[in-house]
Amino acid sequence: MTSTDLENRLCVGAISGSFGVKGEVRLKSFCAEPTAIADYGPLFTEDGKRSFNVTLTRPVAGGLGARLTGVATKEEADALRGTSLFVSRDKLPNLPDDEYYYADLIGLEARDTGGVVLGTVMAVHNHGAGDLLEVGGGGAESVLLPFTMATVPTVDLTARRVVINLPEGLD
Repeated sequence: MTSTDLENRLCVGAISGSFGVKGEVRLKSFCAEPTAIADYGPLFTEDGKRSFNVTLTRPVAGGLGARLTGVATKEEADALRGTSLFVSRDKLPNLPDDEYYYADLIGLEARDTGGVVLGTVMAVHNHGAGDLLEVGGGGAESVLLPFTMATVPTVDLTARRVVINLPEGLD
């Protein structure tokens, strides 16, 4: 991968350990449809030095069982534990207007409905009950806000800004 490719990619999963004794890995998919992780072609390590074609084998507790090209033993699979897997953005599908890749939201300026700067989007979290934007910066404590149309009525990727309608008690 070239440096340009490294800047134009998204994390789609991570290897959480080995599965079995024949080099299979336990794969955590960050895709909306978990099995889609195998559809994007080769997946790359964060530094871009290694790539793997993925063949899903079965659902397993906490993820998916998978075979990766070049990984044939339990020891090789164990050595990859914690490795994040990336794909070039151009391999991913275009999203509808009201959906966003997390990576595109991080770093956006956050303003309230009156135009006052609240900080930046520092992270996007999902603990099972919906997406939360972590907004903060400038020395202020960060705050978690539900990523809903009611709370975040405007996402403008071109202007690199979100508008936040602060819930009562936070304004």
